[in-house]
Amino acid sequence: MTSTSEPTAPAAVDTATQPAAPELTPAETQLVPPPANTEAPTATTTAEAPQPTTTPAKTTERAAPETTTPEKTLEEPEPQNPLTERFTAQEWVALKEFRGALPEILANAFPDDPEAKETPITMWGVAIDPTRPRNAKVSVVLMKFLRARNLSVNDARDMFQTTLRWRKSFDIEGAMAQKYPDNLFDSMGHVYGKDKEGRPVMYNIYGGDQDLKAIFSDVQLFLRHERLMQKLDFETIDQTLQVHDYEGVTLTSRDANSKNAASEATNIFSAHYPELLYRKFFINVPTLLNWIFWAFKPLLPAATLAKMSVVGTGTHAIHKALSPFISDEELPKHYGGYAQGF
Repeated sequence: MTSTSEPTAPAAVDTATQPAAPELTPAETQLVPPPANTEAPTATTTAEAPQPTTTPAKTTERAAPETTTPEKTLEEPEPQNPLTERFTAQEWVALKEFRGALPEILANAFPDDPEAKETPITMWGVAIDPTRPRNAKVSVVLMKFLRARNLSVNDARDMFQTTLRWRKSFDIEGAMAQKYPDNLFDSMGHVYGKDKEGRPVMYNIYGGDQDLKAIFSDVQLFLRHERLMQKLDFETIDQTLQVHDYEGVTLTSRDANSKNAASEATNIFSAHYPELLYRKFFINVPTLLNWIFWAFKPLLPAATLAKMSVVGTGTHAIHKALSPFISDEELPKHYGGYAQGF
């Protein structure tokens, strides 16, 4: 009898070693992720992970700065001429302050005139309008007072104000407007020729039969000097060269009055005609007067001494001293030059 083998039953699984799957509620079933795909992955485009965003810090809004026009930010260029172009930066600073004070200066100089601070004036042939002082020639004139006071604006203001009063007391402008005989000043001084840089040269003659009292009299002296100022253009030339001829002068030829007048004249020129002298030569000076000059030399300011030269007698000595500054074509014959002279 043939026996038939029965199929072998699969081995029983030990359920004790396998945890039973927990029962899930319908709601939890929705949260279970689908089973992982065990097949080889196909090429897919992976989206870039989003970058974290940052919230900018809250800032306080500020008002935009006010825009300004070029007229507000840029100062108009100064009117210039060859003389003002030599001013230093420090001189320009002082000049602008000085110039801005002109209305007040004029009001103080002429307190009886309620319109003084707006009224133009004239000095040395240059018109100065206190309401519109930006002018190259005006700058040159005002700089004279600043340099005479070492750029101290307050001191220059005082000097300028005093000069304005002095000029009014002598009525300089009115006197200059009058006509005089051509020979009125010839015996006292001569404006003749120019130096090598174009400065007018004045020759003052003190010897011979000259009336020194008349030479140093107020009106004639300053009118003569004002005539010299008319030779300056304050564009390229703003100084003069002077030659003082003492031929024939002795200690006894000058009395006390003439000496006092000469001293007063020197003080007035220093106070009211500042920085207008380039060089001054004393020629034909007698030995004794020369000695007196050198005796007083330590009392003179260094800046003044630098402009002064004392020359002895004789054509050769005079020509040697003057020729570096005045060409022979401009120098009179009796001083060693070729010019006809006076």
